[in-house]
Amino acid sequence: MAYSILVVDDEALTLRTISRALRDEGFEVFLATTGEEALEIFAREHPAVVMLDVVLPGIDGIEVLRQIKRQSPGTIVVMMSAYHMIDRAVEAMKLGAHDYLSKPFHLADMVNTIRRALEMLALRVRVSESVETAKGQYDFGMVKTINPEMQHLLEICEKAAQSEHTTILILGESGTGKGVLAKALHYNSPRAQMPLLELNCAAMPDALLESELFGYEPGAFTDARRRKEGLLERAQGGTVFLDEIGNMSASVQAKILRVLEEGTFMRLGGTRVIKVDVRIIAATNSNLKEAVARGQFREDLFYRLNVLPITLPPLRERKEDILPLAVALLERFNKEMKKSFTGFTPAAAELLKRHLWPGNIRELKNVIERTMILAPEGDIDAEYLPEEIRDYSEPVETHEPSHMDLSPTGQQWVTLRELEERYIHEVLTLTGNNKAQAARILGIHPTSILRRLKKEQEEDKVETAAE
Repeated sequence: MAYSILVVDDEALTLRTISRALRDEGFEVFLATTGEEALEIFAREHPAVVMLDVVLPGIDGIEVLRQIKRQSPGTIVVMMSAYHMIDRAVEAMKLGAHDYLSKPFHLADMVNTIRRALEMLALRVRVSESVETAKGQYDFGMVKTINPEMQHLLEICEKAAQSEHTTILILGESGTGKGVLAKALHYNSPRAQMPLLELNCAAMPDALLESELFGYEPGAFTDARRRKEGLLERAQGGTVFLDEIGNMSASVQAKILRVLEEGTFMRLGGTRVIKVDVRIIAATNSNLKEAVARGQFREDLFYRLNVLPITLPPLRERKEDILPLAVALLERFNKEMKKSFTGFTPAAAELLKRHLWPGNIRELKNVIERTMILAPEGDIDAEYLPEEIRDYSEPVETHEPSHMDLSPTGQQWVTLRELEERYIHEVLTLTGNNKAQAARILGIHPTSILRRLKKEQEEDKVETAAE
């Protein structure tokens, strides 16, 4: 596809030079020497990009920009200005210009700027084409639940989605569907036609996270050979979803706070303040209040994120939803795998309901997919479920007399230490022996669990040797 570009400048030599370079790159080019002529051509040809000089006879470039943006907010406008008129270029950026080139500029820099602008335009087109599909896929009404708490939570989410500037913090254990909820909030909001960009803050080192979020200027670091726009710029008008925000370093936290409070930031190595209009949705499976108390998370950022907290309950607390979710996943994988499973036998259904699902919906999804690969079509029987589902048994309380003292009424007393040990082992069982997740639930450091388990093993050895 040949994109069209309108170049507006009152200098004939500049027009010829720019148009020749752009046509050599395969672009369709329209030329105008006045603001009035530019607006006339724009209304007739609807170019994808406008290169617009600030100083023009008649209507100046700033007013032309204002009128173009009024007619077509999505049009990309690149301003051109002499170095001594940087203040006018900054004014243009505030009115919605995509970028500016300071005269005189290299033609290679101009072409690179145009190509980056068109990459953003292509992203907007892809977003627009996929919005209707995404709206259906992530509609709140598509969420399978008969749990009253979840139904109430979805009602809150529908209202929150319409409040397009409100920052939302999604809390919940790993696998509870925080990412899916973030998508639903975006695609059911007034921002649905603009980009939704996601970043997992736990999946990359601090330096890379910062450059991905804010972008960088040439020379900002060793490998920075050209300007790069960050997620915040590319999501202009849309939503940025920051997953596992509790893993963000203090320096990045400070910059995100500025985005939330002022809507501005600077690229790495840059000096120009960039203004953005994006909605931030953050998610974490950690306790941010405790992180604040430990000095690991900024208190001011926590309160700025915590405007509207939404806590997703774990699957073990909404057992009535396990079978409806399992059936929905079965239907989904039937389409993807081109199979014809019909449901679950009573024995298999009972095992699914009994399991505590420490990995939540993600674990349930994996179990259903794995089972459908190996089992014969029809109703899935218990024998085809994974071993960890078949062999799972809920923790039961034991009432052995052992060495515990009895109260005057005959009731067994339990020491505080024994109670702690029981509880730690129960949480470890619920989390599938995931010590890091168990430590978060217990509110202690993972090394404390390891130290207690090691001490138990040493005491067991001593008792065995004594016997």
